[in-house]
Amino acid sequence: MAGETIVRITDVAALAGVSIGTASKALNDTGQLREETRLRVREAAQKLGFVMDARGRALSSGRSYTVGMITTDSFGRFSIPVMLGAEDVLSAGQMAVLMCDTRDDSVREQHYLRSLSSRRVDGIIVTGRSSDPRPRIEVDIPVVYAFTPSLSPDDVSVAVDDARGAEILAEHLLTIGRRRVAYVSGPSRHAASTLRAGAAAALLGPNLVAPPLFGEWSERWGRQAVDLLLRQNPDVDAIACGSDQVARGVCDRLRELGKSVPQDVAVTGYDDWNVMALASRPPLTTVNLRLEDVGRLAGRALLDLIAGREPASAVIEPTLVIRESTVGA
Repeated sequence: MAGETIVRITDVAALAGVSIGTASKALNDTGQLREETRLRVREAAQKLGFVMDARGRALSSGRSYTVGMITTDSFGRFSIPVMLGAEDVLSAGQMAVLMCDTRDDSVREQHYLRSLSSRRVDGIIVTGRSSDPRPRIEVDIPVVYAFTPSLSPDDVSVAVDDARGAEILAEHLLTIGRRRVAYVSGPSRHAASTLRAGAAAALLGPNLVAPPLFGEWSERWGRQAVDLLLRQNPDVDAIACGSDQVARGVCDRLRELGKSVPQDVAVTGYDDWNVMALASRPPLTTVNLRLEDVGRLAGRALLDLIAGREPASAVIEPTLVIRESTVGA
């Protein structure tokens, strides 16, 4: 806009009553300054509407104040919440996040890693659409794995306790009095699928009417699984599913067969994906993966690595979300 006054750091220093060097240290959070001095400079900057020059800040600190995020999750179902959580932490340090979708292509992943390295990002967060562990990436940059942990114990990973999530659902079904329970999951080649099924089966014990069924992460498989189950176990009173998508298909097929959910058969999902969980008829009792919390912890861990500290890996326990598919209207 014509005539707009540009606020410079000299103006901030003058209002705060400090030197330009002190103002720069206070705004960049560097140097040895008293907290009251930093606060006075920041208040002056806010009052004047001063905006830091990112390029100058990067040059003076030797950092880019950008972080890369590598993901295999093209739909953003898992990576977007993780990114939002990470940004909550990173934006406090005025750091930007660059997301790169590899589409499960190793060549594309290497391209993005070279690109992020050439941009001199301060660190990288690796995530994806699965909680299955993945091979580590080889870069000379601080890296944290979020939701999709690294196979290497030497890396810093923030993961979700999938086994505990399945146990929480099984405990809920037993608590509401269900004693003829079936379990339907996704592909057995996925570690998360078998882990959830195994944990639920162990807790349900004799209340599990049949070995867990494995198929696809799809509504179609959920409908097919109902037909398979009811042929052998017509008196099943609960079906726990390895994902919300499968559970929605289960609910649809039960309704088509004249079964009431949850009066005749209680149904649980997993993931708390609103597109599926809330659109299901009825809405699904499920497990929330706390992905934004995963992102926040990953962001803090990455900041620690950038600062030269050594954060530990972490595992987050998911939470139960109770809806009408198990407790009725």
